[in-house]
Amino acid sequence: MTELVDVVLGGTFHAAVLFLVAAGLQLVFGVQKIVNLACGSFYALGAYFGITAVGMAIKLGMPPVLFLPVLIVAGLAIGLVGLPIERVLRTIYRRDESYQLLITFGFLLMFQDVFRFLWGATPRTMDNVYLAYGTAHFLGVRVPTYNLLVIAASLAIAVGLGLFLERTKIGRIVRATAENRDMAEGLGVNASKIFALVFTVGCMLGTVGGALVVPSSAASLDMAVDLVVESFAVVVIGGLGSMRGALVGALVVGLMRAAAISLVPEMEMLSVYLVVVVVLIVRPAGLFGKAVA
Repeated sequence: MTELVDVVLGGTFHAAVLFLVAAGLQLVFGVQKIVNLACGSFYALGAYFGITAVGMAIKLGMPPVLFLPVLIVAGLAIGLVGLPIERVLRTIYRRDESYQLLITFGFLLMFQDVFRFLWGATPRTMDNVYLAYGTAHFLGVRVPTYNLLVIAASLAIAVGLGLFLERTKIGRIVRATAENRDMAEGLGVNASKIFALVFTVGCMLGTVGGALVVPSSAASLDMAVDLVVESFAVVVIGGLGSMRGALVGALVVGLMRAAAISLVPEMEMLSVYLVVVVVLIVRPAGLFGKAVA
């Protein structure tokens, strides 16, 4: 029982972070129809910038209990890099998908060099945040309190994003633009501003995810590519363009990885790919995706 709870909590923690990146990927595709291969770079950027922000907070004498808010603010702030990137992507709107893949993959490679130049090739770690909040007992298992806080933060962001899209005027305009851009523009919607907003929000989701995960792992040059693979596994399982699919897909990937690490570590990623293959065979559009005629 204890081992099961440990697997579930570990998988849910990973899923919470993975959901943020996948949600950004889904949001951008749902509105702008762009498959963003650079989503992992935003995740890595948030991780590296989070380390820098916490380092500055330590120099300013901030108490460790404030490091989590510092990480969230750092992720949101560096996520504004999505604004100039979206300006570049405007050149490929309504063009073939190959242009999208090439330019976003180009951004992925460019960010790799930026990380190497600014932070070096050696992985960067930060355990002062992870240990600052101590541990908690949950169903007989001792779990880092930081993990529970990240899960709660991810849930709050998911609820907030859902309310924004469903209950606000801007959210309804975003959904209308996603459904029919030409009709929305005919009704007076400035699609360029909506696209800039959506891409920046999607970027922020990725950078916040990276900032939140770095205390429990390490920021490295490989994390961007690794996260791209996992994010697209989430998308394939949940369905491209579905927020509900992003949540379910992230849970499936997180729990499968945690279970494999506990039982058969050699099958950590293979277990995820097996689920992806089964979903592609049984339901190619994903669990919550819409089949395209």
